[in-house]
Amino acid sequence: MTATSRADVDWARGVVTADATSLADRHAPSPAVARGTGRRPAEEAAKAKLRAAVRALPVAGGGKVDDHAVEAALGAAFVVAADPETDGAWHVTIAVPIEAVRQAIAGPRVLPAGGDSGPAVVIVDGMPGAPAVGALAAATIWPDAIPAFAKDALHVAWTAGMTVNPSTLYVVHRK
Repeated sequence: MTATSRADVDWARGVVTADATSLADRHAPSPAVARGTGRRPAEEAAKAKLRAAVRALPVAGGGKVDDHAVEAALGAAFVVAADPETDGAWHVTIAVPIEAVRQAIAGPRVLPAGGDSGPAVVIVDGMPGAPAVGALAAATIWPDAIPAFAKDALHVAWTAGMTVNPSTLYVVHRK
């Protein structure tokens, strides 16, 4: 049983996160004993919120993420934080990369025969529309401003059907 849970989509970081706080077991003889069984309900509640948030993500070309892709993407979920409370409850945050959702829909990235090549980061200028899973067939983030790690990256103008490198991170700059 949980007291609170919520989920957020962060297109700028490329992750969907969910957090939940469990209720402490009031029948446990001490908070230390309650912590032993308190984390699992918090993780389950966070995963339920994460599942709903991933299912609601917009997909390029229309639609939402199907149930099979949701479950496949949740296989890439990881615990960001797990903090015990003083009363025996837990606060847990779980995340799944949006790229894992894209790969769950389209399949794993396939690198060219020559291996990993090309720039690590490319900035795409002028891409229209709202963020969506699969807008480009590679890892993509949608920050409001160009991040510091990408300040010297190659800029390319968006074109419909542009060719992308599966090993490159694309930073969509819409301003």
